Parts: sequence; C-alpha cells; structure tokens
Amino acid sequence: MPVRTRVTVPLEFPDGYRTTAEVVTFTGLSDGKEHLALALGDVAKAESPLVRLHSECMTGDVFGSQRCDCGPQLREAVERITETGGYLLYLRQEGRGIGLYAKLDAYALQDLGMDTYEANRALGHADDERDYTAAAQMLESLGVESVDLLTNNPDKSRQLRELGVDVRAVRPTGVHASPANVRYLQAKVAHTQHTIDLAPAS
Repeated sequence: MPVRTRVTVPLEFPDGYRTTAEVVTFTGLSDGKEHLALALGDVAKAESPLVRLHSECMTGDVFGSQRCDCGPQLREAVERITETGGYLLYLRQEGRGIGLYAKLDAYALQDLGMDTYEANRALGHADDERDYTAAAQMLESLGVESVDLLTNNPDKSRQLRELGVDVRAVRPTGVHASPANVRYLQAKVAHTQHTIDLAPAS
C-alpha cells in the first residue's frame, strides 16, 4: 500500500518525556481505517527495527484510565523505540476490535463481576477481533521485512508471521500493574497467554 503523507510531529508526554516522530499515513489499507505509523529514533541504522503494534485505547491513551495498561505501554514503547530506532503502528482497533461503545458496555459488565473476555462474549463478540493485515501492509510500504516485535501478546507475532513478516525477536513490555488493572492483566494471561509476569503486583 502506498505511503500517503509523512509529517514530523514533536511529542511530549505528561511526565515530561519528549521525542520527535515522523508520522506516516497510508492509502488503500485492507480495512479502510486511518492507521498511523510513527517512525521513531534512527530507523535507517536499525538492523531489525523495534516495532510495536499498539491498538488505539481512547480511555487509556488519552484519558489515563487505570482499568488497563495501554497508556503506560504506549509511553514505554515510544521511548524504547526512540532509543533503538523503529516504528510504533497506532492501529484504530479500539477495545480489541469491538469499538469504543462496546468496550464501555463491557466495562459495565466487568463491574458486575465478569472479566474482560467474559464481558466481550456476553456482548456477542470474540475474545479478540483484531486483524493485523493492515499492519503487515504498513510495514511492507515502509520497506520493513524483519522486525523485533515489542509485545506481550503471542497472537500479534503469530499473525504477522502468517502474513509474511519476519519476526526476528519478541521483546516483552514492562509490567504496568496497579490495584485497578491487576484483574484485567490476570485475565489476559489466563485467556490469551500474554507474557506478563505479575509477581511484582502480588
């Protein structure tokens, strides 16, 4: 898929961390959504760029929700990728692909005792409805054939490999556990085998 636009954007996070990203947009992605690639650090010198597929989380990324670890993962990923050179793919797949309103409906069910996956199923959704075809297309457009993938989610590396991307290594993110999200993280480990070491939160 062809690159549509490249624009330089200075970034500053609430804790004061600053960096600069080249934000890349695309034409003709498989799902028709407006996904972004943020080129961070010295991409040209990275033998295998560090890449994170970060699914949009308005509640966590924008409003600082403590019910998930998305905001802290985004902040960590930007700094780590800047240090090594690579891309953060910001994918418009809110709520593991079910959308913002449905995610908030799932929150309401979680308040009644369900975990995040049980709530999705009660609403008629799968555990995880994300498809990373567009992400693979974005990487191809950027000329990226081999990546070091920053993730705790084994489905991301599996899908990318099936889509022809050479995932050279998988690097876990840190553990961003709190009393408000530890049950959510435990469910990710139990249901979809996320590689999250929750020992520090116990």
